[in-house]
Amino acid sequence: MKKNSNYDVVIIGGGHNGLSAACYLAEAGKKVVVIEGREKIGGMASSGYLIPEAPQHLIHPCALDLMSLRVHPMMPQELQLERHGFRQVEMAPGYVYLHPDGHSLVFWRDPAKTAAEIRRFSEHDATEFLALMKLIDAFMDMAIPMMRVDPSQRNLGAKWEALKAALRNRHLKPEIMALIGSPAYVSIIERFEHPITQSAMCALLGAAGPITNEATGIYFALLGFIHRFGLGRAVGGMQTLSNALAARLTELGGEILLSTQIKEIVAEGGRAIGVRLPDGSLIRAQAVVASIHPKMALEMVTPGALDRRLLTRIALAPANGHGASPLKVDVALRAQVQYRRHEAMRPDGLSLRKCVHLIGTVDAVLENFRSSSRGEVPKLPYMWITAPSAVDPSQAPEGQDVVYLYPVAMPVEPREGWDAIRAQVGQQVIDQASGYMDGLKEFEIGRRIEAAPDLAARLNVHRGCVVHIDTSTTRSSLMRPAPGLGGDTLPVAGLFLGGAGIHPGGGINGLPGRIAAGRVKRFLAGS
Repeated sequence: MKKNSNYDVVIIGGGHNGLSAACYLAEAGKKVVVIEGREKIGGMASSGYLIPEAPQHLIHPCALDLMSLRVHPMMPQELQLERHGFRQVEMAPGYVYLHPDGHSLVFWRDPAKTAAEIRRFSEHDATEFLALMKLIDAFMDMAIPMMRVDPSQRNLGAKWEALKAALRNRHLKPEIMALIGSPAYVSIIERFEHPITQSAMCALLGAAGPITNEATGIYFALLGFIHRFGLGRAVGGMQTLSNALAARLTELGGEILLSTQIKEIVAEGGRAIGVRLPDGSLIRAQAVVASIHPKMALEMVTPGALDRRLLTRIALAPANGHGASPLKVDVALRAQVQYRRHEAMRPDGLSLRKCVHLIGTVDAVLENFRSSSRGEVPKLPYMWITAPSAVDPSQAPEGQDVVYLYPVAMPVEPREGWDAIRAQVGQQVIDQASGYMDGLKEFEIGRRIEAAPDLAARLNVHRGCVVHIDTSTTRSSLMRPAPGLGGDTLPVAGLFLGGAGIHPGGGINGLPGRIAAGRVKRFLAGS
């Protein structure tokens, strides 16, 4: 790039949110460049052939499933991503809980069918589940309109929709407030009596964080999302979403720079004027969108341009603050896995090959988070496991599989350090999963293991937090990522955050980028 290049907007980070923001801005006629430090776009929304021993097995090193994009489908529709190769299929069913005793519980998209599953274990629990879904549906009717909009704006239409939902369900208000304000674990145990129902709910909601913390009842939204919107997968792998965004951006006249580091977000006179590269080149812009972790973004700003208190506030914002983070183990196989033991105990003959499987009892879920908070590796890893190639056979050679193992709660900072225990823990995870997934150990060609520090180094994400800032009621809306940093403007004019660290948070949906683009357009219009 030539020195002193000029753009309307520079976007830092080529993940799906950065690309989303860039497309919306280019569509509005702005001259936009996306600068990505790695050799490829996508960030956490990527896939590739990452196991040297298995060059034809497609690996998803981070995100795999499309849940939040089905809840908030606006971005791919508005940006016409299907024209550029993005396509998704629904998984039916999506999630299945596998108990150690061989029983299974399917989370169908139809709540009545899920209740029928639960009824096999407890009539009481089935009744409680349907009552719970009424609360969750009412909560979603109120919450979803506000999740989709920029919280810094008036949003009269969204507020009206939320208000109508609140009025329709005003008789449920005390129960809804009790549900979202309580620990998710408490609500599960007080409602359900059978250990399989309890374990299935804990294993599902635990993916959002420690379920014993206060106000984690908002995690029940996961149940609502499953039953209202279902679960999807990107055909051809998650990289197809990022590639479609890049193709759309190119079509709109935007630019992408790969393998390009940024040394400084340059601020003069209280305003961002562009970014400086390590070679001293200044890329000028009227606005800068940092679609990366907020801590890394603000630490790039010219020293002295931001108040020390704000820098401290964002540095201490919780990112895997409970001490736990997922581990990622990918395994390439020369044959296909099966789930014979659990399928044999089902009354309906359902094949479980295409599902995401939740593994872990109530005690395991609680123990995993507690152990991780102490820097200890859990004894029995609680995890989500699946074979992406079962849904999309193109992701592995014919008759073979690639397996995605996702232990939800492993220590961010184990006492021994990940370098000393990575291989050992990876084997422990495979051993645990092999008790459910037939052929996992016998058919292995190669594996890939990534712990929180590995992800942090690869993607420049603080503490390897996949949602940038931990999900909670106190880190939502204008309070995300921190007080004073979640609104329409930042203390440095023309600088905007545009990643998972802002509203509405993590997940593959592109909304943070969409919101950031709207903020930039308003800023440029008023400049």
